[in-house]
Amino acid sequence: MGPGAGDVAMNERRAAILFLAPGLAIILLFFLLPVGASLLLSITDFDIYALADVHNVRVIAFRNYSQLLGDALFWKALGNTLYFAAVGGPLTVIVSLAMALLVNAKTARWKPLFRTIYFAPVVTTVVAVAVVWKYLYHPKFGLFNRGLELLHIPPIDFLGDPHWAMPAIILLSIWKNFGYTMIIFVAALQAIPEELYEAARIDGANAIQQFRHVTLPMLGPTFVFVGIITAIGFLQLFPEPYVMTGGGPVNATLSVVMLMYEQGFKFWKMGYAAAVAFLLFLVIGLATLLQLKAQKARV
Repeated sequence: MGPGAGDVAMNERRAAILFLAPGLAIILLFFLLPVGASLLLSITDFDIYALADVHNVRVIAFRNYSQLLGDALFWKALGNTLYFAAVGGPLTVIVSLAMALLVNAKTARWKPLFRTIYFAPVVTTVVAVAVVWKYLYHPKFGLFNRGLELLHIPPIDFLGDPHWAMPAIILLSIWKNFGYTMIIFVAALQAIPEELYEAARIDGANAIQQFRHVTLPMLGPTFVFVGIITAIGFLQLFPEPYVMTGGGPVNATLSVVMLMYEQGFKFWKMGYAAAVAFLLFLVIGLATLLQLKAQKARV
C-alpha cells in the first residue's frame, strides 16, 4: 500500500524546508540579525565610550529619534537627498529609455558595441569616476568650463557654488547609472509583440502614436521596477558627494547616508547613526509604496 496524500504532502513540505534552509539561514545571518541589532542600537546612546566598556551603554528609548527630528542638519540632508532623487531619478529613467529606443531601433547598427559603451560606466568604480569628474568640473582647467569659454560664457565653480554643486552631482549620477536601466528597457522592448505595432500601422498610427499607445503601456511593469530600484539607489546617495565635495559647500550636497556616516564613524555616535539609518529606511519604504500606488492608479 502506497503512501497516503498526507504523507506525500508532509514529504513535500520537508523537501521544501530543506531546499529553503540554506538561503533562509544566510538571510537571517547577514540581514535580519544585523537589522535587529541596528534597531536595538538606535534606542541606546552607544558611542566611543561604550566601545571601551559595554557597561557604559544606556537605553534611552526614542531620544535619538526625537533629537534627530529636531536637528536642522538632518532636515537639510533629507531635503538634499529628496532633491537628488526627485530630479536625478526621473531624468535617469528618461535618458535610459531614450538610449534603449535608439539601441533597439531596427536601423541601428553595431548594437552590441553601443550597449557595451553605454553600460561601461555602470561597472566602473564610482570613486574613480567621481575623481575624474571632479577634475572635469574644475573651475579653471576643467573640460566643462573650457567648453563654456568657447561659448564666451564665464566659468562656473560647479562644485564650489551651492546652487551648482547638486546639479553637477546629478549629471554625474545620470551618466553613471543610466546604462543599467537601459539594458532593462532594451529587454522589455524586445518582449513587445511585433503584431501590436503591425496592427497599429494598419490602423494608421504614426511612430509617435505607436510609442504612446503601444510602447508605453506595454512598458508599464518595467517602469514600476525601474522606478523603484532607481529611487532606492538615489536615496542612498553617498560616494559622489563624499569624494567630490565632502558634503559642501555649506552642506549643499550633504546626504542622509553621508550624515549617518559622519555621526557613526567620525563622531562615534553609533546609536544616533542607527536612528538616521532607520528613518532613511522609512523614507525609502514610503517612496516605494507611493510608486506602487501610482502605478495601480494608472492601470
